[in-house]
Amino acid sequence: MFTMVRQAHHKMDKIYRCGWPGANEQMIRYHDKEWGTPCHNDKKLFEYIVLDTFQAGLSWAIVLKKRENFRKAFVGFDPNKVVGFSENRLKDLLHNSGIIRNRLKIYGTVANASAFLNIKKEFSSFDKYIWGFVGCKTIVNSPRKASNIASCSKESEAMSKDLKKRGFKFVGPTICYAFMQGIGMVNDHETKCFRYKQLLPGVLK
Repeated sequence: MFTMVRQAHHKMDKIYRCGWPGANEQMIRYHDKEWGTPCHNDKKLFEYIVLDTFQAGLSWAIVLKKRENFRKAFVGFDPNKVVGFSENRLKDLLHNSGIIRNRLKIYGTVANASAFLNIKKEFSSFDKYIWGFVGCKTIVNSPRKASNIASCSKESEAMSKDLKKRGFKFVGPTICYAFMQGIGMVNDHETKCFRYKQLLPGVLK
């Protein structure tokens, strides 16, 4: 999900965290409060899908900075509303400087909303479907350093293949793996990071 850059831990915090947030306070908050935390809320899961879609080919810091603009543009990340976006509304989004104005990604988000709702109808929840790729349990990888963190896995490849078959856009294996990292299907915190232990099964905080 990120360009992994080795950084010293922040002395003011007196804790060790993964290096990728750097000194970016927004990234630090995301790392400390969200990244790798198991998410089972369908609306939140759709939010991560939208954000990861726009992150493709860009840095996560850029997407995170525009997150609230995306929230407003895509009506609180509500797939039921996004799926009904008119052509005029989509054209307006192409001129919205607060978000990433990529035509394929904007239109792809509507397609993803439709596919998301179809899965929810079939499985009763998107959560039930998506977590099935890891047997409903977080995969703990225990990377000792950033360079040990993978960019995809057999699970993300299987997810990508099935999502594409169901009509999703911008869901290659790497994006799917980033999504898995974000929603806690994978714990890829470095073993020295304070969040690594907090997110181990039975220790979640």
